[in-house]
Amino acid sequence: MLRAMPNTTPGFRTFLLAAALLTATTGCDSTQTADSTTDAQDDSASELTQIQGEVAIDGSSTVAPISEAAAEQFEKKFGNVKVTVATSGTGGGFKRFTRGETDISDASRPIKDSEFKACKENGVSFVELPIAYDGLSIVINKDNDFVDKLTIEQLKKIFLTEGGAKTWKDVDASWPDTTIKIYAPGTDSGTFDYFFGDVVAKDEENEHPRDDMSVSEDDNTLVTGVAGEKGAIGFFGASYYFANKDKIKAVPIVNPLNSEAVSPTAETIESGAYAPFSRPLFIYIKADSMKRAEMKQFVKFYLENAASLAKAVDYVPLPADIYETVQNHFDDRMTGTHYLTPNMEKQIGPLKEIYTADNLVDIE
Repeated sequence: MLRAMPNTTPGFRTFLLAAALLTATTGCDSTQTADSTTDAQDDSASELTQIQGEVAIDGSSTVAPISEAAAEQFEKKFGNVKVTVATSGTGGGFKRFTRGETDISDASRPIKDSEFKACKENGVSFVELPIAYDGLSIVINKDNDFVDKLTIEQLKKIFLTEGGAKTWKDVDASWPDTTIKIYAPGTDSGTFDYFFGDVVAKDEENEHPRDDMSVSEDDNTLVTGVAGEKGAIGFFGASYYFANKDKIKAVPIVNPLNSEAVSPTAETIESGAYAPFSRPLFIYIKADSMKRAEMKQFVKFYLENAASLAKAVDYVPLPADIYETVQNHFDDRMTGTHYLTPNMEKQIGPLKEIYTADNLVDIE
């Protein structure tokens, strides 16, 4: 299923992306003129634009807007290449990727040990590339005038079966006896995994997500649900919150490290102040696919424009030094993951500390 970016018209989206990429690609050398371009360079550029083929992407609905933006702009330059972006969720995307069915897997979380093992068993070698920051946003209805912040413990009461909160009064005695209606991503979503597995029910074997939530892999459906019911609460990637501020509002989350309530903004997500819900987003590149010219050019284009693309679709670009590391890892075809130990235990920490060559566990 192809998806449009949230809350934008096609004409405005095209203008916005074109403007962002123009900003990124101009100013590098203001003295360069058309006369300085050699005939050989012209011939080479012409040949590149004639490449043909297809690039298949599937995975996270959270990452999809960035990949769709990259695909849209790439196809303007390389009109004979078709890039398709499907959204079966991070888990669903990895299922296809581990079987070698797709070229790129969009992921809103790092690869799991079971998925890594499936890649290894099926001979699917990959390069792991972070592309932007996201702040998983907890959102409520615009008419909710009593919730001004939430703690992780309160989120446990709301979202876990063991928490048992049926009304907002069950969460805080000073709040009204309004029924809580929960909207959440589907279980194949990396956002679902991150929310429950890494934060709300982290390392708690006896805590489980409620089974009465309204779930969907389509984040726009979740936005509509929360916007339509006063007692509603939901969660999804920051870009969908940023794009729908007129319909919903984000709840400041109390940072467990300093007890400060922080809202998701570009600044708080990049700095890590919006904790513990700031996270990197990834694309996973099948190594064998890089033998094809259209794949080489697409990933090259994606990485060169990642910062501008992230901004254009309301995500937070990575720092320049991390993008440089990402580019180096791709150029050197450094296959494997940085987020599992050799014993297949999960690695957790800031991107700068985790995404280093020393932490790489090769797939081969």
